[in-house]
Amino acid sequence: MATISASIPSSFKPISTKSNPNLPQTCFRFQLSTTRQPTRLLCVAEETPATIDPTSEAARRLYVGNIPRTTTIDELQKVFEEHGAIEKAEVMYDKYSGRSRRFGFVTMKTVDDVNAAIEKLDGTEIGGRKIKVNVTEKPLNGASSTLLPSEETPFVDSPYKLYVGNLAKTVTSESLKSFFSEKGNVLGAKVSRVPGTSKSSGFGFVSFSSEEEVEAAISSFNDAVLEGQKIRVNKA
Repeated sequence: MATISASIPSSFKPISTKSNPNLPQTCFRFQLSTTRQPTRLLCVAEETPATIDPTSEAARRLYVGNIPRTTTIDELQKVFEEHGAIEKAEVMYDKYSGRSRRFGFVTMKTVDDVNAAIEKLDGTEIGGRKIKVNVTEKPLNGASSTLLPSEETPFVDSPYKLYVGNLAKTVTSESLKSFFSEKGNVLGAKVSRVPGTSKSSGFGFVSFSSEEEVEAAISSFNDAVLEGQKIRVNKA
């Protein structure tokens, strides 16, 4: 059987790919040791690592979940100011009832402030509730779309939403939606991703069409096992 040498002789010259932009960056012509065989095209893909802009808001914006309904923007800001410089703080409210949705966002000045806040505050308590602090799911502008999960679909938000924590790294938005669909009409589900990558942040959100479905999902799925891990489920 004809064999191909593992090394590429220096006489092999790259072929221009300008005429065919679908080809990888660098291609070589080579011929099997049997001279009757036609020449073959060997293409070598060149990896271009995605760059994450540490100054972008997505890299500096923290999700803060499971806060008490009574927590105000000022109180949230004071908690985080102890661990770094704050650009802004937000508490999310239900547009119909005006009640806090028990989560918010804090944008820090630098990525170092972000890391310090996560290290010091994730899993700590505010008003008797253990809070979740992590980077938001929004990808960075200009990040390579090939790094993001191909199965992801736009998230359909609603006032009736759950926070789902301690997700296994293998859980996708689609599998999360399928899991919760057993107990109601799931409008949308998403797994949070580390900005600019396909790496799971370990938590996600599920939206429903009614408050009754939310309560049923909490009752059925809090501490349930999803893909080998016991998940935490509470109102977002």
